[in-house]
Amino acid sequence: MEGARLVIAGNRYLANRAVAAGALRVEVIPTVIDLARYPIKRAYSGTHIPRIVWIGSPSTVQYLLDIAELLATLAKRQAFKLRIIGGALAMPGVDVEALPWSADTEAAAIGECEIGIMPLRNTPWEKGKCAYKLVQYMACGLPVVASPIGANRDVVVEGVTGFLADAPVTWMERLEMLLCDATLRQCLGQAGREWVEAEYCLQQTAPRLVKLLAAAGTQ
Repeated sequence: MEGARLVIAGNRYLANRAVAAGALRVEVIPTVIDLARYPIKRAYSGTHIPRIVWIGSPSTVQYLLDIAELLATLAKRQAFKLRIIGGALAMPGVDVEALPWSADTEAAAIGECEIGIMPLRNTPWEKGKCAYKLVQYMACGLPVVASPIGANRDVVVEGVTGFLADAPVTWMERLEMLLCDATLRQCLGQAGREWVEAEYCLQQTAPRLVKLLAAAGTQ
């Protein structure tokens, strides 16, 4: 990085690491989605059991274990399904449906849900993550609840596109609030979609990336 003309970082934490390594020029361009692949979430009838969704991989599904107990408690108070895309996990007391990940179906699988979640642990590895799943959720018009770690702090606009939860009781309160209030879900979900359209989509960031690379190549 010290010898590079330009370093592109996915979030501020990574950008600071690049600066510390001696990079002369660092630009932050967040991880984004292609709006064309993410239709806005459709509405459900009042009889539909809401789904909370998590998308990831077999190596990261472990993060759900950190909120497994509170989800089991929440399930006793409010009916919901937990959709896990890209991983499998037994969670006693929680109605879990596991779906395989596919690039062709991930957007539709997220769009069938009501709330997106992203629990994380507070370590350097997690601080380097770029909150991609949150961007995916919001692109589908879902409100989100996430740990206040790394890029999550930038992607989630507290109380506008979703909520940051730093303790089990906060996770419980925010998820229950969203499960009980379809109007709130719709409001936050719409704001999240607009936030992605403005800041976290290929349509916005690709032109900027092209200009940065072209400028670096002519130096």
